[in-house]
Amino acid sequence: MSNRVPLFRISALVFGFAFLYIPILLLVIYSFNKSRLVTVWGGFSTEWYGKLFANDQILSAAWLSLKIAAINATGAVILGTLAGLALARFGKFSGRTLFSGMTTAPLVMPEVITGLSLLVLFVAMEQFFGWPQGRGVTTITIAHMTLTMAYVTVIVQSRLSTLDDSLEEAAMDLGARPAKIFFLITLPIIAPALVSGWLLAFTISLDDLVIASFVSGPGSSTLPMVIFSKVRLGVSPDINALASIMVLLVTVGVVIAGFLMHAQEKRRQRDMQMAAAGGK
Repeated sequence: MSNRVPLFRISALVFGFAFLYIPILLLVIYSFNKSRLVTVWGGFSTEWYGKLFANDQILSAAWLSLKIAAINATGAVILGTLAGLALARFGKFSGRTLFSGMTTAPLVMPEVITGLSLLVLFVAMEQFFGWPQGRGVTTITIAHMTLTMAYVTVIVQSRLSTLDDSLEEAAMDLGARPAKIFFLITLPIIAPALVSGWLLAFTISLDDLVIASFVSGPGSSTLPMVIFSKVRLGVSPDINALASIMVLLVTVGVVIAGFLMHAQEKRRQRDMQMAAAGGK
């Protein structure tokens, strides 16, 4: 019996990874398919990559999605960090429960409801204030920031809740101001959480289709919207090429972020050991 449990766990692990990554691997392989039929191998060719880079519609949609995702991720990290800091450090202030519920509500709310409510909000704001004028990049970015800020808030709040307060208290005893403590002590410690939140917000924004469909307008079609419109008429090989490039970019980004976070954690542990040794 003891020998069967590890075998079952290994089998489940292999099956799980195969279920997740074999379709992605097949997609990458068939992006080099010479045949126009995506399910029939016709030989090795890079023809579809060339046609992809000559497709202005896809390239403009990809650039728009990347721009929106980067702006959204940066804004979500700033707002999410402030919200997480307030929830983790300011104790039971008046309205804390309401603030926490409003901050994390997008996590459990269906995207259809979120997109519809934001569309109604933008239409009402345009009627009363004249801004935002129409639907476009601004409304998509605000909508994505509303959604992804909740994820960053949860990540930052969880990291701050497990943070050792003794470092900040020691800095306060030495006369450091709260702002200096945050930027020189707290912020470097929670940097891995901020990087994780940024990457998560970037990925969610880049992948979103439902909310963007509600709050977008003419000339502001994101990459998922363009791909969805094309897939409805049948998958073309240039879509496989596009997906392969996106997989490569995401993989490189995750690897770089992993190395940076690992180096940051090692540097933090080394500094804490040196501080502990100096205290002795």
